[in-house]
Amino acid sequence: MEGHTIALFVTGHRHAGENLDQLLARRAAGSPPPIQMCDALSRNPAKEFQSVLANCLSHGRRQFADIAQNFPQECQHVLESLGEVYKHDAQAKELGLSPEARLLFHQQHSQKIMNELHQWMSQRLEQKVVEPNSGLGQAFSYMLRHWSALTLFLRQAGAPLDNNICERALKMAILHRKNSLGYKTQNGARLGDRFMSLIHTCRLCAANPLDYLNVLQRHAKEALDQPAQWLPWNYSESLPPCDTG
Repeated sequence: MEGHTIALFVTGHRHAGENLDQLLARRAAGSPPPIQMCDALSRNPAKEFQSVLANCLSHGRRQFADIAQNFPQECQHVLESLGEVYKHDAQAKELGLSPEARLLFHQQHSQKIMNELHQWMSQRLEQKVVEPNSGLGQAFSYMLRHWSALTLFLRQAGAPLDNNICERALKMAILHRKNSLGYKTQNGARLGDRFMSLIHTCRLCAANPLDYLNVLQRHAKEALDQPAQWLPWNYSESLPPCDTG
């Protein structure tokens, strides 16, 4: 899967961390801990397997966007600071930087911004300029409490800034659940997860989902025998010349 992005949907009664434990149990022995990006809910991290935890900076930013009318000056300062960091991340993408080069780029351009923001929030709480129980105080406390995980992108190559890609993907699951009026059985939910996983993975790698699913039906035996050759990003290479769909 190296070099490709895949989507996996899991529907059920388990928490996200429990689902992640089941997924990590299937990883090859000796694999390095993966980067786990999520919001700061305690039930999200894996419990049985080690992961490198990153928290969603967009969630932290939202704390201030939601109260900007009540604390305009302070929130503007935070939002502008985070906006500069996101601007740097966009520049790194435009330049096509490798994960290692992107890490260095953020260390050179975003580290100072984040350090000054941490110091500024800490001082305003310590000097009691901000009431800890106010909306602004709670937003400060959220950022400071989860600072290490929120700033993993400054220490770990490949760490994303936020979880937005997954939040956009969840809209697909919500729409599917609404259109199907819910799942009747757990097996139905599992089948729905599989189709959503395949369809959204096709979207992530610019493959046509309908074409891909039709190809899998026509070449079910070949796909079962050699699944690695029938993935959304390479299935067209396995098609015989006469197969035009």
